[in-house]
Amino acid sequence: MRTVLVPALFVTLSACGGDAEAGGAAGGPARGGGPSVTLAATDVANPRMAPLEAAVAVTGTLEPLERSEVRARLEGDVEQVLVREGQAVSAGQLLARFNAGDQAGNARSADADVAAARSELSTAQWSLEQNRELYQQGAIPERDVRVSEQAVAAARARVAAAAARSGTSRREVTDTRVVAPVNGIVEKRVVNPGEHVNQNAPLFTIVRGDVLELAAAVPERDAQSVRPGQDVRFTAEGTQFTGRVARMSPSVDPATRAVTVYVQVPNAEGRLRAGSFASGRIVSRTVQDALVVPAAAVREGREGGPRVVYRVVNGKLEMAPVTVGLTDEAAGLVQITQGLTESDRVVVGNVGVLGAGMTVRMAGEGRGGADGAGKAKGGAGR
Repeated sequence: MRTVLVPALFVTLSACGGDAEAGGAAGGPARGGGPSVTLAATDVANPRMAPLEAAVAVTGTLEPLERSEVRARLEGDVEQVLVREGQAVSAGQLLARFNAGDQAGNARSADADVAAARSELSTAQWSLEQNRELYQQGAIPERDVRVSEQAVAAARARVAAAAARSGTSRREVTDTRVVAPVNGIVEKRVVNPGEHVNQNAPLFTIVRGDVLELAAAVPERDAQSVRPGQDVRFTAEGTQFTGRVARMSPSVDPATRAVTVYVQVPNAEGRLRAGSFASGRIVSRTVQDALVVPAAAVREGREGGPRVVYRVVNGKLEMAPVTVGLTDEAAGLVQITQGLTESDRVVVGNVGVLGAGMTVRMAGEGRGGADGAGKAKGGAGR
């Protein structure tokens, strides 16, 4: 019996040894025991020093800083229209002209009334002086002097009334000339020569396009870091622009829990058009020399513990707790203030289940090539 059992035991042990070898080659347990992970060159990166910005994303429509609607000040027939849409105008420039025949006639009549009233006042004042002399000589009673004084006061009132009517008539003549109230560009023209328009009817819309403004709703939690004067980097119509936070709403919208932030963008050259959609970032803080890693490298710790990264040390994974600073979501970078150095190599991206102590294998390379590949990737990441 002994001579039969010994060979059988030997065969069984040999078979078990063959299965472990096969398992290590398949990428499960390594030959030396324990799990392994296979990484591509793009799955490993080096922390590097780079400028980093903490920013709040904003989006919205760029609107003119000023939009002026020019309306008719009187009712009448339009005689001339001198501008069209898209034309630049300056403050005081003539835009249109009404037929001013009636207004000019009224103004001349009012001027004549002023002249007549002044003549009556002059006569009344002369009569008053004569009556005062006669009263001093005892030729007339005091009552006549009083009457003359009242006549002068009445004449002065008639002069004032005539002057007021004259001023109104002259303003009506002026109102037949429609002028631009501000510098800007004609956005709309809704009147044509020969049309009869009513008082207060819209004629033109003029926008000031040298400065555009965006009203963005910023979440309450992000608004704490926003201040007037901060820079805002914009992208609109495929071009990069820089603006500034001009002002902020003093209250939080109870419906959206957001604060309205007003951003102004200089547009002196007119490269941006009003109504364009823009997306930007309000830069609240900048760190020039930050140690950064891709955001995908930072993982949540266990049970509310510190965040961690997996770094490759001597061909194995090591879990390293880190302290995170600024996060630049647009660039996909995170500042690491403690826990890493530039010489470390960290695992980035979704590469499956990771664990401390796992053996690292680099795709396309033999065993032991993990460190060399990691160094190559780190140099490229810089």
